[in-house]
Amino acid sequence: MRQGTTLLNVIDVEATCWDGQPPPGSVNEIIEIGLTVVDLPAGRRSSRHRILVRPARSAVSGFCTQLTGLTQAEVNRGATFAEACRILVEEYGAGERPWASWGEYDRRQFARQCRADAVACPFGYPTERTHTDAKAVFTEAYGLRRKPGMDQALRIAGLPLEGRHHRGEDDAWNIAALVLDLSDRGAWPAAATTVQVAPPPGGASGA
Repeated sequence: MRQGTTLLNVIDVEATCWDGQPPPGSVNEIIEIGLTVVDLPAGRRSSRHRILVRPARSAVSGFCTQLTGLTQAEVNRGATFAEACRILVEEYGAGERPWASWGEYDRRQFARQCRADAVACPFGYPTERTHTDAKAVFTEAYGLRRKPGMDQALRIAGLPLEGRHHRGEDDAWNIAALVLDLSDRGAWPAAATTVQVAPPPGGASGA
């Protein structure tokens, strides 16, 4: 079953990271989910949100703090990953709305962590069916040979970078501006306004 919607969730995640290999026993875990809701027909960003997530198998390194501005003390006050997924579904319509991110990293990180934590993926099954890679759409629309980073894409489109790069809430807001630029150009795919809402076959986690 497919369902039409006028709203799009633009997602950007930040995860624990290190300058080099992770410490023994540590894995990359989502520590911030930035979300901007885009009203495509109205051509506007209607709201912005931030969900902090408490890591269970890693800690926030000094390198990660320098990159994202997030500290261990701050994310310790966040939700568990399972709670964050529930919030995405119950408060922001994940699974009922299509979603987009800049590149495939965010989708793959959700898929990996949902499998590792045995948590139902909030975006439906498989995640590729409901997800649009805004970076790929932008690259094709602008006829680029290489896929640009978000900050480079903003410069190409003549848009300002608002807030701090590598802060999930700000990055989602900026990616949403690029989505609207693509929509204005008629380049945003029509298929990205529908979402698979049928339940997944035989299991809780998806890829």
